[in-house]
Amino acid sequence: MTVETPTRFSPLAAWQDGLAQLPTGVQARELPFLTQLTLRVQPGSTAAKAVEAVLDVTLPGPVSAELSGDVKVLWMGPDEWLLVAPDGRQDDLLAQLRSAVGDEFATVTDVSAQRTTLALSGHLVRTVLAQGCAIDLDPRETPVGSCLNTLLAQAPVTLVVRGEAASDVWLLVRSSFASYLATWLVDACTEYRGGTG
Repeated sequence: MTVETPTRFSPLAAWQDGLAQLPTGVQARELPFLTQLTLRVQPGSTAAKAVEAVLDVTLPGPVSAELSGDVKVLWMGPDEWLLVAPDGRQDDLLAQLRSAVGDEFATVTDVSAQRTTLALSGHLVRTVLAQGCAIDLDPRETPVGSCLNTLLAQAPVTLVVRGEAASDVWLLVRSSFASYLATWLVDACTEYRGGTG
């Protein structure tokens, strides 16, 4: 008997053409199906050290992210991190982390289906995001590696600054809000169309 693999559709599959039409100062693309695991562990504990050994990183502190490795580690709260890796890594990572933690107190949960990621870049990113977000994206306030849970146009997002001058960011958004956020982004860029962006 042949078992068919179910077809996956990303939350923003219908938006690829719309996102491609943004002004030259804002490039946007969805990074669908990234592996996303929620890690809950007490910082500095034996379990936390075991996780750090597996990931070969130090768990980042408040409002920051560790972006250097294949697995990105985003701070989400005092004892919570989001681990973001390429598509298809969830089973492998879950097994490694759960094995490393053993009987110590920690949880690792696959939440890959909860969110999609919108990657933005370009010199207008900060200006456009400022229309719907109260976070100050000045590089002095939100340098590379900043990770903030905030609202963008009233939609809850995790905003990760990945490039200088806030010109390269990830927006991790719940799948149910993704289409709304894409609509807002296209609308927010309207005034920059026409070759002036």
